[in-house]
Amino acid sequence: MLSFRSPASRREFLRVGGLALGGLTLADTLARGGSPLTNASAGKPITDKAVIFLFLHGGPSQIETFDPKMTAPEGVRSATGELKTKLPGVTFGGTFPKLAARADRFTVVRSFVTGDGNHDIKPVVGKGSASANLGSAYASIAGGTHPVSGMPTNVAVFPQSVDPKAQPMQAGFGNFLSPGPFGAAAVPFVPGATGAFQKNLTLNVPQARIADRRLLLTAFDQAKAAFDAEGAGVDTAREKAFSMLLGGVGDAFDLSKEDPKTVAAYDTEPLYGDFAKHFDKKWNNHKFYVDNARTLGKLLLLARRLVERGSGFVTVTTNFVWDMHADQNNAPVTTGMGYNAPALDHAVSAFLDDIRARGLEDKILLVVCGEMGRTPKINKGGGRDHWGELAPLLLAGGGTTPGQVIGRSDRDGGRPNSDPIRLPNLISTVMHTLFDVGKLRVTRGASRDLLAMTDAEPIAGL
Repeated sequence: MLSFRSPASRREFLRVGGLALGGLTLADTLARGGSPLTNASAGKPITDKAVIFLFLHGGPSQIETFDPKMTAPEGVRSATGELKTKLPGVTFGGTFPKLAARADRFTVVRSFVTGDGNHDIKPVVGKGSASANLGSAYASIAGGTHPVSGMPTNVAVFPQSVDPKAQPMQAGFGNFLSPGPFGAAAVPFVPGATGAFQKNLTLNVPQARIADRRLLLTAFDQAKAAFDAEGAGVDTAREKAFSMLLGGVGDAFDLSKEDPKTVAAYDTEPLYGDFAKHFDKKWNNHKFYVDNARTLGKLLLLARRLVERGSGFVTVTTNFVWDMHADQNNAPVTTGMGYNAPALDHAVSAFLDDIRARGLEDKILLVVCGEMGRTPKINKGGGRDHWGELAPLLLAGGGTTPGQVIGRSDRDGGRPNSDPIRLPNLISTVMHTLFDVGKLRVTRGASRDLLAMTDAEPIAGL
């Protein structure tokens, strides 16, 4: 057990911490002015940007979101009407007033094709033999932890990450945590419901990583007590190192450390009260609707906190809520959008406001999409069924050009009426955000599977 009762033992702590967190001493790095979102790892072909991938599991409708098609016949056009946006001549579905007012801050793609109507998680993990969480591809080069802050570089957050009463992660449609060909060391890190680390971490993370993190958490507790008692005699660089370790990793997962006004600005839980009065539990997925409303805002806030402290890729999802068949499991489209859209509208709008206020618009790319779209024609129950020929896609930040609509759909909103944007284009866009691709291609250790993710053209116009 490490002791922190002397300057020498503090140095030992920093040495051990440096080894566990990537081989660099925090004191040295921070003394040179290092900070998680502004310093890429020395010698690695990564940028100073991060990606938050908000996955709308279940397949949201392209028509009720960002392409309402109000000139189409009844039964095709948006069942929730339309709203004018900040962009002249552009309308969104009628349940997105806050995003409509911020349409000049992001890009909507109206020609995005996922390729099939299967329930899976293909935008997050790709397809084929190299299927893996995109963050695992990033971590295979960036390393499992950030060398300055010690933050896991690849994280996945689910409703239980912020609410212990929420439903557990759904695993029936694909493994969000799969590192694929990039190895167990690149598996996403999953924060638990209390803001510490998930109790079943042993299911997801190699034993060596668990041991390292448990050692660090124990060391944090010991160091804090010693630092509080003897901190006055510690030099500035070492004080910054302690602060980064104790505050960055230990507090990043704890929303109680955030400004209460910011938490309130993100919080979507009050929206649950708005629809609880007329909420019908007859659909088997009703618990997921509740989780979406209660947790989505806090999950996006948690994601922002993580990337601000050094995580490079964060997957966010509230489980399976966007399937709107109008059957025993899922609400019809009008009701389902009434349950789900207000939280999405509020949470993404709060995120856009927050990253602008914090000067992070160019540093964080937000990607929002599902695994497919919905049929152009509403079924007899008032729902829309699976559709792989067109799906909604929103991108914001990360240095992209905001305030535009890329591509167009046909008259019924079922297929592209311009060059389609496909999954390889989206994945390549993510990879070009995270990597200096020119350097990546000549980097020893960059696998063929990773390089293949950069082969397609990034989304043109971004």
